[in-house]
Amino acid sequence: MKINKFEELNIWKLSLKITKEIYDLTAKREFSRDFGLRDQIRRAIISVSSNIVEGFEKRNNNEFIRFLKIAKGSAGEARNQLYIALTINYITEQEFKKTNNELENLAKQIGSFISYLEQKRLNKEFIKKN
Repeated sequence: MKINKFEELNIWKLSLKITKEIYDLTAKREFSRDFGLRDQIRRAIISVSSNIVEGFEKRNNNEFIRFLKIAKGSAGEARNQLYIALTINYITEQEFKKTNNELENLAKQIGSFISYLEQKRLNKEFIKKN
């Protein structure tokens, strides 16, 4: 199945869902007043969907892979900031577990998609050589 628009990508849809959750978490209590951490985690999660889209729109698998790797890194950055928020009691253990699990799942899905695209690239290179 060929994907024609980034809106069709499940990883993009999931990243938007998590973005909403992080914005909701960071709008609460002390978290909303910690401008540094609040803004940093928001930038990290926005970077995930933005890099998915930017890579897709390049219409080049090598570029797409590169941007997906950046998106995966940003998901890890957001997870680290969730740990910080948990450590300083900005979020509950339950809020942390839910969002962290979703971010781990998103990172796995991005990683699987990267592997798929890399394998597809290798297959094309093999066909060209033979």
